[in-house]
This record gives sequence, C-alpha cells and structure tokens, in this order.
Amino acid sequence: MRALVQRVKKGSVTIDGKVNGAVEQGLVILLGVTHTDTEKDADFVADKCVDLRIFEDENGKMNKSLEDIGGSILLVSQFTLYAATRKGRRPSFDAAARPEHAEPLYEYFIKRLRARGVKVETGIFGADMQLEIHNDGPVTMLVEYPEV
Repeated sequence: MRALVQRVKKGSVTIDGKVNGAVEQGLVILLGVTHTDTEKDADFVADKCVDLRIFEDENGKMNKSLEDIGGSILLVSQFTLYAATRKGRRPSFDAAARPEHAEPLYEYFIKRLRARGVKVETGIFGADMQLEIHNDGPVTMLVEYPEV
C-alpha cells in the first residue's frame, strides 16, 4: 500500500463540477493499493499518516502530528501510484489492485482514520476527479507498507 502524503493549508476534490470533499489545514493523502495488500497494511499506513510529526511547532520544527494540530484528511484513491514506468513510454498499471480488491481496502482505510478521531473527507473511488491542493512547505512524503 502506498500513501502519498502532502501537508496542506487546504485541499478539495471536485467531481462533475461539484465539490465532493474539502479540508483546511491537514493532509491530502493519495492512496494506492496493490494485489497483496491487506487490512494489516491499511492499519499500518493509516496510523503512520496520522502519527507523522510533520507539522511545525512554535519553534518552526516539524514536531507535531495531525492529531496535535486537530487537522483533517482529504483521502483520494490513486491507482496510478503503482505505475511502472521503466519500459517504454506508456505506463503499466499491472501492480495496481483490481477495483474489487482495492475499493474495500480504501473504505477500510477511511474507517481506520475515522476510528482514530480524524475528520476525513473523500473523493469517490474510481471517479474522474479534479484536485486542488495547496501544499504547505511543500511537504510531501511517501508512506509505504510493506516498505520496498
């Protein structure tokens, strides 16, 4: 499982011209699922995202977590995080899980985040979405489990 985590001032996802989810200070997480991912992987990645100390404290050091600042998460499914680009010019998405495997793990991931007490806004799995992301820093990190 791969989560591209971005610290943001704000973010939103629009589908068919309508805002489906929006957050102020917090994280935008683009989530990719591969064939072998399980709920255990989702637990690890979700918890790591919430617990990452990537928000600044009063001294300007990245020392606070999402929980510490009371931030929110905008979560969007992103199968292209598993694109293979080494050969040729057209990416291969063979490593991305099929929707029947990925969507239940995406939904489980949302439940795990909410169980941690985090406000979560989302896109719609499989939809054509437009994202507006105001990356803060910029701070962007890849959280992956199992780690490669």
